[in-house]
Amino acid sequence: MKTIPLLRGKEIDAAKVSARHVVEIHKCLTEFLRAGVTLPEIDSFVASKLKQLKCKSAFLKYRIPGQPPFPSNSCLSVNDCVVHGTHVMSLEPLQPGDLVSIDIGVSHQGWIGDAAWTWAIEYADEENLRLMQAGKKSLAAGIAAMQPGRPLIDFAKACQSVAEDEYGFHLIRGLGGHGYGKTLHAPPFISNVVPSHPSEWPDAWRLFEPGMLIAVEPMLSIGTNQIENARGTWPIYSADHSISVHYEADVLICDEGPIDLTEGMQELPNIVG
Repeated sequence: MKTIPLLRGKEIDAAKVSARHVVEIHKCLTEFLRAGVTLPEIDSFVASKLKQLKCKSAFLKYRIPGQPPFPSNSCLSVNDCVVHGTHVMSLEPLQPGDLVSIDIGVSHQGWIGDAAWTWAIEYADEENLRLMQAGKKSLAAGIAAMQPGRPLIDFAKACQSVAEDEYGFHLIRGLGGHGYGKTLHAPPFISNVVPSHPSEWPDAWRLFEPGMLIAVEPMLSIGTNQIENARGTWPIYSADHSISVHYEADVLICDEGPIDLTEGMQELPNIVG
């Protein structure tokens, strides 16, 4: 069982600063996003904000086995793209009604901040708006369940009860949240769904402990819980190409309960442009 780093003192202060920078960039994106803007333009905008904040992208050139280095400063996922969309996957400008999920990862003085939000461009039809509401509510319910001394699986139970039981949408299987800190990905893995077999999530019954720093991120699709991912490419799509959303927050577990270090994200609008 892998050791989970626990933060103390100045480490917590540093993590909070990185999280605030992530929130600030998302707030700037809210003013920037509109119909007609392209993914390369969005990524260039993110790069400029990172530079202004004296941060680096935690995603650019990031590698996982079997994949080329990630080519973008941010993850830009439109409509049926669930996560890991890149600025080079499409040159088409955003259109009214599109949903765009943007995941920002910053590195500031060695500490990571990592959070995502989904916006609709100009308008959202009723189903897409419900999907967005389900994503936000499932994230909030999951965070509230991250109580010290309780098992990690409580997050998945709370998240799933909202997204699937209350709203009838689908949480993507096999993807989930993760510990982070001075590295982008660290233990533990945090599934968004209750596993059907213990081998799917061996850490499900580990306990939340004060000092844990965790990025939690429900990913929802209208029509399926499965993904499509071409080998050797980054973008992950919903298997049936139905509309998807992605919401992510940075959470610190404290003695008194979870603290959302990116709580300012909840003030962001659903619709921009």
